[in-house]
Amino acid sequence: DRKERQGRNPRNPGETIDIPASKAPVYKAGKSLKEAVNK
Repeated sequence: DRKERQGRNPRNPGETIDIPASKAPVYKAGKSLKEAVNK
């Protein structure tokens, strides 16, 4: 989860905008991938 925060409007850098809270996917490498990388 990402918290609500303030950001800048790219079209008008002087203007602040509220960025709402959102959910972000989380990736966790599996055991087989970790073993393949560590060879």
